[in-house]
Amino acid sequence: MKLIIKSAILTTLLGVSLSAHALKSDTDQPINIDSGSQSLDMNTNTVIFSDGVVITQGSIKVNASKVTIVRQEGKKETIDATGAPVTFQQTLDDGKPVNGKGNSVHYDLNSEFLTLIGNAELKQLDSYIKAERITYDVKKQQLKATSGGKSRVKTVLIPNQLNDKKKK
Repeated sequence: MKLIIKSAILTTLLGVSLSAHALKSDTDQPINIDSGSQSLDMNTNTVIFSDGVVITQGSIKVNASKVTIVRQEGKKETIDATGAPVTFQQTLDDGKPVNGKGNSVHYDLNSEFLTLIGNAELKQLDSYIKAERITYDVKKQQLKATSGGKSRVKTVLIPNQLNDKKKK
């Protein structure tokens, strides 16, 4: 029985998380950014989009109040998004949607490390993880959800949805 529970939890964490099984064609698609305003600082290699930011790339869609992109010399960009909340969605290769949200989102493209902070949630169909903070190491495919104080990490599993590859 314990093995079944551990297997279900592991399957859910990998299934609900942003995974390496996202549509392979997404990263080859153009990035479209729509915002109310944009500023660029060439000295600090910083671009700020604000006032209702919508970013799309293939099946990926991000909505935020403000997005800051910084490129350091010799490294890939870091992306910080804030909102009430920041939301994102993406379709996996199996056709299942993955949705996420948080009051702030930080993504380091160099280390491929995603952090959702404040009312964080990752959801696939009706299965989800909710916590104060969710981190996801894309390279290692490791997810960690933590909550402090009186709040707790909440996980809901719908096994038949996670195992049904054709369900959307």
